[in-house]
Amino acid sequence: MGDNTHGDVTQLLVQSRTGDRAALDRLMPLVYDELRLIAARYLRQERSGHTLQSTALVNEAYLRMIARPCDWQDRAHFFAVAARIIRNLLVDHARAKAASKRGGAKLMLSFDEALNLPDKREFHLVAIDDAITSLSRFDEQQSRIVELRFFAGLSVEETAEVLRISPSTVKRDWILAKAWIFRELSVRDPQPESNE
Repeated sequence: MGDNTHGDVTQLLVQSRTGDRAALDRLMPLVYDELRLIAARYLRQERSGHTLQSTALVNEAYLRMIARPCDWQDRAHFFAVAARIIRNLLVDHARAKAASKRGGAKLMLSFDEALNLPDKREFHLVAIDDAITSLSRFDEQQSRIVELRFFAGLSVEETAEVLRISPSTVKRDWILAKAWIFRELSVRDPQPESNE
């Protein structure tokens, strides 16, 4: 998105705070493609055979976002909320799919690419979610940084804006959080998953 579109999104979000339904209607085309890119990026990382489609995921996320009023601060805040909802939808889907199959089907994500981790491994989506949740018990800010950068694809600067911290703090905490989560995932699943 260009800078002008960023400004349009922020203005429409501000207008929507007052219950301006028309602002929400104008907002959807501006954010839809970016939400689809976020959703598609994570669905692409899953093993083949997943049943979720990025369009359905984005539609469900958007419906949940507009179902209850929110005091949107700006575009970055909007995509931060989208990241949380997309994360929850993906994890709910993974849990439901695993529960419906006898062997406990696993929806896998290649977490190393997004976090630049040294070990090229795939991890169960629920394990990733559990690791982020565990991290939040020790350091809420680091877990939010992972969520914003991993699930929303926000830049260091956008993440800093949403959390109202400096970009250098985001960079430092991002490095620490990546190491913590990778260690946590490796302890929970010490053997690399087979690609067969």
